[in-house]
Amino acid sequence: MTGMIMKGIGGFYYVEAADTVFECKARGNFRRQHITPLAGDHVEFQTDEVKGNVITAILPRKNELIRPAVANIDQLFIVASSADPQINPLMIDRLTAVCEIKQIEPVIVFTKIDLGDAYKSYQKVYADAGFRTVAVNTQNGSSAEQVAKLLKDRVSAFAGNTGVGKSSLLNAISPQLQLQTGETSKKLGRGRHTTRQCELLKVCGGYVADTPGFSSVDTERYTFIPKEELAACFREFRPYLNECRFTSCRHLNDKGCAVAQAVQAGKIAQSRYASYKSMYEEVRHVEEWEKR
Repeated sequence: MTGMIMKGIGGFYYVEAADTVFECKARGNFRRQHITPLAGDHVEFQTDEVKGNVITAILPRKNELIRPAVANIDQLFIVASSADPQINPLMIDRLTAVCEIKQIEPVIVFTKIDLGDAYKSYQKVYADAGFRTVAVNTQNGSSAEQVAKLLKDRVSAFAGNTGVGKSSLLNAISPQLQLQTGETSKKLGRGRHTTRQCELLKVCGGYVADTPGFSSVDTERYTFIPKEELAACFREFRPYLNECRFTSCRHLNDKGCAVAQAVQAGKIAQSRYASYKSMYEEVRHVEEWEKR
């Protein structure tokens, strides 16, 4: 049979297939090959009422995250609040870049819009760059249904700094989750610091990767983007990358740089370009093999 791993606990993996969840163990050769089954993995497994069910193969992954440990994510909701805390464009841009290289579709969600309209200029920046954006009043849940509709038939994760309103947003989408402020899940009976593996929860016709308390996804900390690939991870840069005078252009105000010219012409946002330069400086002297 084939199915998808929903969670793993204590060496057992719970695989959803044919509207049933099967408790399985992983075949021993996975450990020898240093392969760990992850929530979100599509797997082949054999059922045996006497010996127990066994996962025999993990099908090729579209992508994989380390924190949370989850595979085959379709989209990442990057949550930022209009105020308290203030919007951090570098954090958003780090995550959108990781999404691009991991083949995950980012969705930018601005919460707490009742506290001010600072989000509006940023929403325009990301919409102009080609990203889907949603603005949500987390006090009354207005526009939360837009997020709920995007969950259907997809595997999603949520990321954002502490205090941006991820729990309030998720409660507005799916009240049965009963997430409390402070990122604690009453439904699952755990606190924010509990260590455990990721679990996929069924929400609005799709699946949401549930990390402890839906804490921030640390993809930017564990995904190294080589400097040669960084510019392509900014989707609005792509039309200009082959227009630079020199093929070795770093897009750092280099002579004849089409990207820098697009920034000066207002076709690329200054904040996005500033994030690119900051991220480039972080990796410019680091070789990819050093990160392995």
